[in-house]
Amino acid sequence: MSNGSTIQCGIVLHPAGHTRSPAMHRAAYRALGIDADYKAYDVPPTELKAAVRRFRNEGLRQLSVSLPHKEVMLSLVDEVDPVARKIGAINTVTLVADRWVGTNTDWLGALQALERRGAVDGGRAVVLGAGGTARALVYGLCRRGCEVFVLNRTRSRAESLVEDLGAAAAGDLNELAALAPDIIVNTTTVGLNEMESPVTAAAIPKSAVVMDAVYAPERTQFLLDAETRGAQVVGGKWMLVYQAAEQLRLWTAQLENPPSEEEFGKVTGVMAEAFG
Repeated sequence: MSNGSTIQCGIVLHPAGHTRSPAMHRAAYRALGIDADYKAYDVPPTELKAAVRRFRNEGLRQLSVSLPHKEVMLSLVDEVDPVARKIGAINTVTLVADRWVGTNTDWLGALQALERRGAVDGGRAVVLGAGGTARALVYGLCRRGCEVFVLNRTRSRAESLVEDLGAAAAGDLNELAALAPDIIVNTTTVGLNEMESPVTAAAIPKSAVVMDAVYAPERTQFLLDAETRGAQVVGGKWMLVYQAAEQLRLWTAQLENPPSEEEFGKVTGVMAEAFG
């Protein structure tokens, strides 16, 4: 899929070896009959500004933003929508009338993924981590009326997040057991391509719904521990799939003949299958 009329999109992250996004987006383009391509761009933080300039010159229609660039990207786009501004992190940049507009679909993807295990309204939730993905989770869970606690290895970062987004309180990772939450989401990189967990298995309540934003491996040590405890689990695959579908919806809405809601209803299944 490579000619002059092909719409160019992609994802910027570092490192890029684990990303499933190109396969997922390309599969969705094929299913929707859209002539587009999607590439992975491995860009170290020190090279991000120059890379963004290059992407603009190359005419990319949309850019997904992953670790470690979600917060820095706020200063590199022409416009930041109110949701991304509130969250303080961008995971999607879309070309709109020659302007690069930053937004965030992580929070929508996370809530839809959690809803695979039931309603996400009220109750006590714990978010592990305090980076860009954590900020999106806290924003979404607070919007759903949850009492949200942020636990992080560096407590000061958790406290800053709590103050910015109006969560209940901040703490250290070892405080999980005392909170006995209904929902736990790991947004740290602990477990990425390694069998480690950010918390002890004993700290996970058996009645909780547990999700890991890490999707490689698909069954992380955190999720395996949660299953052993009897908790319901949601893999990071589903958060990735749902947020990606929302990204696709943003730029295809500008096409002369955008996909219908019925067509979009099939996109998540196509992306999930492409994930593997």
